[in-house]
Amino acid sequence: MPTFTALTHIQGREAAEALAEACEDLSPEPVGTGVFEIEDGSHRWEVGIYFTETPDDVALALLAAAHGAAPFAIAELPEVDWVAHVRRELTPVRAGRFYVHGSHDTDTVPEGVEALCIEAAMAFGTGHHNTTKGCLEALDGLVTQGYAARRIADIGCGTAVLAMGAARVWPVTVLASDIDPVAVDTAAANVIANGLDGRVICVEAAGFDHPLLDQAAPFDLVLANILKQPLIDLAPDMARHVAPQGRIILSGILTTQAEEVIAAYHAAGFGDEERRDSGDWSTLVMTRRG
Repeated sequence: MPTFTALTHIQGREAAEALAEACEDLSPEPVGTGVFEIEDGSHRWEVGIYFTETPDDVALALLAAAHGAAPFAIAELPEVDWVAHVRRELTPVRAGRFYVHGSHDTDTVPEGVEALCIEAAMAFGTGHHNTTKGCLEALDGLVTQGYAARRIADIGCGTAVLAMGAARVWPVTVLASDIDPVAVDTAAANVIANGLDGRVICVEAAGFDHPLLDQAAPFDLVLANILKQPLIDLAPDMARHVAPQGRIILSGILTTQAEEVIAAYHAAGFGDEERRDSGDWSTLVMTRRG
C-alpha cells in the first residue's frame, strides 16, 4: 500500500496544532498527523500529514494559506519494511554497565553487563541516540556513586529502556509513563520480553498526571528524556513530585538549549549535579534542594 506525506512548517505550537486538526477533515482522510518542534531556535513547528491515497493538493494549499503556513511538500514514500531495515542497522550499544541490543544480537551479550533487549519499534529509545545513551550513562554514574533510589519514575518513557535499566540496578518497582499509547504498548511488551513484568509498570499519562504517579510520589529519582520545551513546562510539577535531595536525569536537549533548561530547573528548586555533552546533545543530572 503506498504512503503519501504532506509536510509544512508554521510559526508556533498552537498554530501547528490547529492546522493539524483542520487537516483531519480532508478528503481523502489522512491516516495520521504529527506536530513536531523544529529544534533550531526558530520557534517553527513542522506539521506532517500521512495518507494511503493521493492527497488533494489544492485542498492542502488552501489550508496552508488559510493558516499562514508554508506550502505543503507532497511526496510518495517507497514501500519499505522500516522495522526490518532499522533492525539490520542497529548494533548493540554499551552505556556504562548497560548493554542495549536487539533479539538478533542476544548471542553478543558479554558477561558482567546489565543487558536490555530493545527491538526496533514505533517508540523512541533504542539506546543508539546520544540522549538515551547519555541517560543510561548518567544512571550508571549514580549507581557507581552509591546512590540508592527506592521510588523511581520514567516520564516520557518511549520503549521504557531507562525504566528497565533502573529496575535492573535497584530492587524496586519503577513507574513508566508516556503520553503516546503506542509507546505505552511498546514499553509494556519490552518489559515482558526483559523479564521485568511487575517490576516496571507502564501507564498512559501526560507528565505526572496519573493516580499511580501521584500516590508513589515523592520520587528519589525521575528520568525524563523528552524535549526542551516539555522539560521546561514540567519543571514546577517535577519539583512537586521529587523528594528533597532526590535526583533527576534530563535529556532530549540540544547543547544550545541546555542553559535554558538548567535555568528553569534552578527556578524550580533544583541544583546542578552533572552535565554530560555528547555530540549535539546534553544530559543533565540535578538534585532537588531542601
